[in-house]
Amino acid sequence: MSHSPRKIWQALLEAFTVLLFVLFMFPFGMVVLNSAKTSKEIIFNAIALPSDWGQLFVNIGLIFSNPTVHYVNAFADSAVITVLSLAVIVLFSSMAAWVLERNKTAWSTVIFMAFVAAMVIPFQVLMYPLVRWMRILGQFLHVRLLSSIPGIVFAYLGFGSPLSIFVFHGFIKNIPYELEESATIDGASRAKTFFQIVFPLLQPIIVTVLILNGIWIWNDYLLPLLMLGTNGAVQTIPIAVTAFAGAYLKQWDLILTSTLLAMLPVIVLYLFAQRYIIKGMVEGSIK
Repeated sequence: MSHSPRKIWQALLEAFTVLLFVLFMFPFGMVVLNSAKTSKEIIFNAIALPSDWGQLFVNIGLIFSNPTVHYVNAFADSAVITVLSLAVIVLFSSMAAWVLERNKTAWSTVIFMAFVAAMVIPFQVLMYPLVRWMRILGQFLHVRLLSSIPGIVFAYLGFGSPLSIFVFHGFIKNIPYELEESATIDGASRAKTFFQIVFPLLQPIIVTVLILNGIWIWNDYLLPLLMLGTNGAVQTIPIAVTAFAGAYLKQWDLILTSTLLAMLPVIVLYLFAQRYIIKGMVEGSIK
């Protein structure tokens, strides 16, 4: 029986998709398996099935009772930083995108292109200037920006705005301008027009921006390391996990279990909202 080239090509694509799925899920599977082991079992055979899945709950208990790692506080700090950062990113990025889209001038085009260009700048290039200018700005304003929640939220606003403005800008193009004109004729101010007319219409793309930036901020390690340090009063989960890895001893069971606990909120969020990511990115970048 002969097979058409189209069916053969489709079968090859499906096989390649399955292979990619296995490759991408392998690290997560290793984390799950080794979270239910002791360090000795992990070192002896990392790919073997756990002898006792109850060890997972033992490891969780060791994490929360560890006197040197305040995991609950780190979880709370990560939640506060993520929520505040997402709030300011959505608010300021949506307003900036609306103004840049509705006020077509040469300067608005230049500013928008500057935001787009900022997306391709590697973070490593900005590491040293970021810390230096945060220290200078904090001294000038007489506020503490380094090792503080407001400082890192301000940094996330700067790094999260370019992509968010780009997505909002594309979505706002599809909103009929007649709605805003009607509000203006009825005597609404620009602020009232935005918050009562435009902002509610941005709900689909807002969900996309929240998910994309939320996953990044929750899992980010390098920026909190630079802004907060490893021994500060404020710590995020990725920083707290590094406390289980010393110079001479690495507690792999606790490292992997704490990593699994940190991944669960993001996984749940993604499973419930994954369709908004694709829908919002398509509408925000094409329309």
